[in-house]
Amino acid sequence: MTLSLVEGPADQQEYVFSERSTCLVGRSHDCQVRIPSGAPDADWVSRHHCLLDINPPDIRVRDFGSLNGTHVNGEEIGRRKDGQTPEEGAATAFPERALRHGDQIKMGPTVLRVDLANELGLGNEKLEMIRCSRCGSTVLGETAHRDGKLVCESCQSDLGACVADLLRKADDGAAELAAIRGYDLVQELGRGGQGIVFLARHKQTGELTAVKVLLAQVAASPHARAQFLREMSSVASLRHPNIVAFREAGESGGQFFFTCDYCDGGSVADLVRERGHPLSVEDAVAFTLQVLAGLDYAHTAPLVVPGQPDSRGLVHRDIKPANILLTRSDSGGMTARLADFGLAKAFDLAGLSGHTFTGDYGGTVAFMSRAQLTDFKYAQPAVDVWSTAASLYWMLTEMPPRDFPAGKEPVLAVLQDDPVPIRERNPHIPAPLAEAIDNALVDLPENEVCTAEQFAHALREAW
Repeated sequence: MTLSLVEGPADQQEYVFSERSTCLVGRSHDCQVRIPSGAPDADWVSRHHCLLDINPPDIRVRDFGSLNGTHVNGEEIGRRKDGQTPEEGAATAFPERALRHGDQIKMGPTVLRVDLANELGLGNEKLEMIRCSRCGSTVLGETAHRDGKLVCESCQSDLGACVADLLRKADDGAAELAAIRGYDLVQELGRGGQGIVFLARHKQTGELTAVKVLLAQVAASPHARAQFLREMSSVASLRHPNIVAFREAGESGGQFFFTCDYCDGGSVADLVRERGHPLSVEDAVAFTLQVLAGLDYAHTAPLVVPGQPDSRGLVHRDIKPANILLTRSDSGGMTARLADFGLAKAFDLAGLSGHTFTGDYGGTVAFMSRAQLTDFKYAQPAVDVWSTAASLYWMLTEMPPRDFPAGKEPVLAVLQDDPVPIRERNPHIPAPLAEAIDNALVDLPENEVCTAEQFAHALREAW
């Protein structure tokens, strides 16, 4: 997929995207498509003008409440009203617009053309029908080039039935489901927009395990399937007491499944809800230090990557209280363990999540640093450290570091607003600890604290 400069200023003539990505457009230095501020009529473009959500060969655009609007083929798709401030414009939720081959996007004096010729062959818009891999009903494919396997919306509405079907097929001898053969479902542990987790017991050994199933939101091509499972083979090589271990993984009909360690204490988010108030400083800091120990290991661990013998280090990219799980000891103590390590990243970069970054990511964006939004594909370990600090902040306040007013575009809140000092949320937090947390949440112009070891040291010094 290529964006080509048709007219007006931009910092490049051409922008090429071969994988799942996001792309900010505007005058700010953190935009991937930047309109130089000194260029003629550049002030017609806002600092953060619009966002491109890219999942080749699909691309969508959304205006951020810009002063002069974003136009597609001459049609305005978003602009704040006359007299509105940038903040008021940012609070207006404009719909995303799907783009097609040959479409032109105009922002002030700059016009970019969308070129999907490589992905579409001749660039046509022909649609095809595919069949649901579970019930066999016909499903309107996104486009003729988007081949692969998919579960229809009707089947996805009953995730529990999807998992039960997979286990039945496994017991009936389906080779691709051998990893989950011989299990009975015990109870649901949790679910999200695209997946579900069950506690399962092996019929012969009685061993308990967690079975997670993710459903591809777009047709899962052989390439996407292989890319995702290859990424997950790296995750499966991680072994640390503060990381939930993946055991086996596989796919059937666009349904991706995993077995992993069962954590009997639920998540940190569950614990806060059960108690009805923020965690004590002692518990919150103890859990955070355990998370940081897991991160310190994962960020430097040798990985099993076919063809890359010297690969080291994984970034989680989705740390939040719901992904910090707890296991209970016989003495009643609890150990924090990071779940879903690299899972969201791998699923998204394989193009399987179908996420709209400005919509479905609301809960996760609250725990993301600026760097994770502006460097979507190549996020570094520092983004995990920031998210861990944000999770600690939430444990102590039940609020994310930044304010997200109703209606405001969450992406812009991350890009433009600084975190609220934690003692403004909870004045009872000791000052040295508050300073350590606030420092770890500095992410402009870059992250103040970049490694798990740095943050762990700061917490130990403060508490």
